[in-house]
Amino acid sequence: MTGEPDGQWMLDRDLAPVAALIGDQTRVAILAALAEGHALPAGELARRAGVQPATATAHLRRLVEGGLVAVRTQGRHRYHELAGPQVAAVIEALAQLAPATAVRSLRTDRAARTLIEARTCYDHLAGRRGVELRDRLLAVAALRLVDDRDHQLTPVGRQLAERLGIDLQALNSTRRVFARICVDWTQRRPHLAGALPAALTDRFLELGWLTRTPGRSLRVAPDYDHRLNTWLSKPI
Repeated sequence: MTGEPDGQWMLDRDLAPVAALIGDQTRVAILAALAEGHALPAGELARRAGVQPATATAHLRRLVEGGLVAVRTQGRHRYHELAGPQVAAVIEALAQLAPATAVRSLRTDRAARTLIEARTCYDHLAGRRGVELRDRLLAVAALRLVDDRDHQLTPVGRQLAERLGIDLQALNSTRRVFARICVDWTQRRPHLAGALPAALTDRFLELGWLTRTPGRSLRVAPDYDHRLNTWLSKPI
């Protein structure tokens, strides 16, 4: 006897309110736009979702009240952003289950291909290049798994991070997870989420290894592979 009602799965979290918030086409379009990692005004989110500003404002109010979106005020302007990386992880996980949208033009086909190659997942590298980065860091023993989802840097990894100009003391002082598995919806394999991959992505952008494009896609520099190979060579 377990003491639980027969035939029932007892949850310790009430999933229905969050599922109801996400389960709307306009709200999920807003969340997907914010999953790019940028704070956006209501007008831009209305445009992205294809609705009138008043409609977007009403949906944003519900998302804020539900704890999925936060509002940041700068002067007279209000910007909306995801309440945290865990919200982006939910969107990424849902994308693994959702059917692909129909490709109706060469433009949408090209956009889909660039998303597969390299994109942001909130603030860290995803797509084929994100999965590759995790694989390469594990291959050179820069990372090691500490359980079934979290990683830590090895001495080799610390040297590599410092070589790239990453402030590890600052990363370790944050309350954010350091380097956690995030299953990539296009590759069906894990890339890294957390403070370390966010810092690596920022540094790759600063160095010109990657370039932002409109939306979530990232443009990979022609010499990206050479730069990555040079960085991951044995630390001195």
